[in-house]
Amino acid sequence: MSEEQNRDPFEDREEGAGEDPRTGSGSQSSPGQPADPNDISHLEEQLADVNAEADVDDPAALREELAKQGDELARARADHYNLTQTHNNYVRRSKADMSNARKIGQSEVVEALMPVLDDIAAARDAGALEDGPFASIANKLEQTLASQFGIERFGAVGDEFDPMIHEAVMAQPSSDVQVETVAQVIQAGYKIDDKVLRAAKVIVANPQ
Repeated sequence: MSEEQNRDPFEDREEGAGEDPRTGSGSQSSPGQPADPNDISHLEEQLADVNAEADVDDPAALREELAKQGDELARARADHYNLTQTHNNYVRRSKADMSNARKIGQSEVVEALMPVLDDIAAARDAGALEDGPFASIANKLEQTLASQFGIERFGAVGDEFDPMIHEAVMAQPSSDVQVETVAQVIQAGYKIDDKVLRAAKVIVANPQ
């Protein structure tokens, strides 16, 4: 028998095991490809990646996200502005309240000392404060009140009458004046800055 006749038929089956029965060519997997032709998990992963990239690269979605972020930024800026204004208003009110409280305290001190100041003024007018220790004390008291509290004494003969700071207790005609003028001071007035603590009581000379 020849060699071809003596070949085992099973060897032919083994040689043809890797051939495609439709094409006769081998169907073994190439490097990098899945061995199982039904395994498509890698395709699903690629598809998910593509969809994710499509969402990020979608101009409409990007514009919508930018608009949302812009609205949130605008609201945050508005909240910050309102908070800043509230803080500034609080600081201004606090300073104003402190200033008003200080002025009220000063006014109360001066009002309590007005009788003493009136006695000092009367003694000075009578010539009792020309010299001596009492004169020194009186001068220091008046200087301290003026420098520390801003108290100002007003009301003098010859001043133009001002109903905002003067209280007329009497009026008399006079040919020596052209406008209503203080002719005599009955009691001096006091003020702190523009706040009148007590109007000056005066006799007014009216022009004829």
